Amino acid sequence: MFQNFRLSMAWLHTWFGLVLGFVLMAVFFFGSLSVFDREIDRWAIPSTRFEPQPMPSFDRMLLPVFQDMKPSAQSIEQARSRVSGPMADSFPVVKSWGAYTTHRDPVLSLFSSYELPNAKDPEDSVFGDRTIDPRNGRLLPDDHLKIGSQFFYPLHYSLHLEWKNLGYFIVGFSALVMLVALVSGVVMHRKIFRELFTFRPRKHTQRSTLDLHNLTGVVALPFHFIFAFSGLVIFGSIYFPITDTQLKPLHDLHEKHEAMETGLPHDRAGVPGTLASVDAMVAEAKRRWAAKDMAGDVGFLSVQHVGDANSYVSVYRAGTDRIALTGEGIHFKASTGEVLREDPPLTPVASVNTFLTGLHLQHFRHWLLRWLYVLGGLSGCACIATGFVFFVEKRKRQHAKQERGGARWVDAFAVTTVTGMLVATLAMLIGNRLLPDDLPARGDWEKYIFCGAWLLAFAHAIWRTAPVAEARMAPAWAEQCWAVAAMAVAAVLLNWVTTGDHLLRTIVQGYWPVAGADLFMLASAAVAVMAARKLGRRTGVTSAPAAPRAASARVEESARA
Repeated sequence: MFQNFRLSMAWLHTWFGLVLGFVLMAVFFFGSLSVFDREIDRWAIPSTRFEPQPMPSFDRMLLPVFQDMKPSAQSIEQARSRVSGPMADSFPVVKSWGAYTTHRDPVLSLFSSYELPNAKDPEDSVFGDRTIDPRNGRLLPDDHLKIGSQFFYPLHYSLHLEWKNLGYFIVGFSALVMLVALVSGVVMHRKIFRELFTFRPRKHTQRSTLDLHNLTGVVALPFHFIFAFSGLVIFGSIYFPITDTQLKPLHDLHEKHEAMETGLPHDRAGVPGTLASVDAMVAEAKRRWAAKDMAGDVGFLSVQHVGDANSYVSVYRAGTDRIALTGEGIHFKASTGEVLREDPPLTPVASVNTFLTGLHLQHFRHWLLRWLYVLGGLSGCACIATGFVFFVEKRKRQHAKQERGGARWVDAFAVTTVTGMLVATLAMLIGNRLLPDDLPARGDWEKYIFCGAWLLAFAHAIWRTAPVAEARMAPAWAEQCWAVAAMAVAAVLLNWVTTGDHLLRTIVQGYWPVAGADLFMLASAAVAVMAARKLGRRTGVTSAPAAPRAASARVEESARA
């Protein structure tokens, strides 16, 4: 089929990279934003603009909130298909309570799960959640969408396609193909070290785009490989499920044996139980961590089998001082506060797993490394975007002569994926500042704005890529870059007008979550203006004549993309 192995790798790199590049572009971009998801939350919800807080008192503040919690209407609605007969009116059996925070969270997230009566699966549950101000226990509005942690972050690994975990599988397959594309890209480019230092921006579009594609791909190659691989590791249980297969009985038996070994009850006793002071248990956990010279911040608190004699409390250490995502959990008998178990050191295999998970999720406290994560993610975006442009530039003259529309359609989808995604993101942030705070289902409206803006960007891309059929550059790229620049500035100004937190104020006060978001958008606007001006100069210019075959042989062989 191909003359040699390198040409077969070039074909693989080109077509798999093209088809799945549209998915990977969203994964990289929203993954980059997710590095600062908590900071974006604070920009989007002004009532949470205060400093991060430690885990508050369970006995005085959290317990009354947990006792007042109920399953959310959304969780109950989703569970209707999982019960035999009518849905129950009440859910008296509380399975668990949980509280989670990080060193970047000003607010505290609370979770609860409840036994689902008449469930087809006896272990099925419904869930409730609350967000509170840990300084005073005040409930924060549930319909205010945490754009960073509840929308951008899950979008980068699930695409918000929850049916049958479809989004997880699409992203997982794309990550697997990305690993193949990285390897095939290295095989294609024999002079990979030279390409690390080669960028000729004044050359014609095809040459300069290929240089930038190679440069961004080579510079961040380790980053791209590690993150694609670690993402597959994190969601391995979804890609290879055990609990939903014929191995389920073995899985359940393993859980019971594990409970016997650890001394932590797997099932409820069916006998009412009491809850001793959880604050005293937290103090004991901190004392034990201090004895091991470990940081003592609590990241996660949970109570299992609430109100039962088999209830136990688990206290986990926050992961601010290490990469590996382990919590050194200490578990207490809920009724007495007696220590039931202290998690032992991990096995070598488990240590590798927790290291890769922690490396991907970056819960550690290291701001410079976080920005390197962002730069690595954006370099992936640049690599994919330039790959799209190079694909179109390389083929549009031939397609124009043959009156084929393939190059135009690829360009339209590329514009939608690259600049259209930015338009949708900024439209969502602008909508966040313009929608009334008391608007019912406010978070849903923000999602509608995001989807609507992306659809409009797609329609504009289809309309304004017509010149590609004449072997010219589409004006859609430059026009959407101008839109991105204007919308980014508008979002910053609207934040000032609606909250009073202008850049001078947030920088002087050192409140970097909001200042950083504004500065990042202004920097994006500056880059968009430069890109729009450069693209505008090339719009309407017909591609240069094809190079002689002898002179282009090396490009054809080494850069088939």
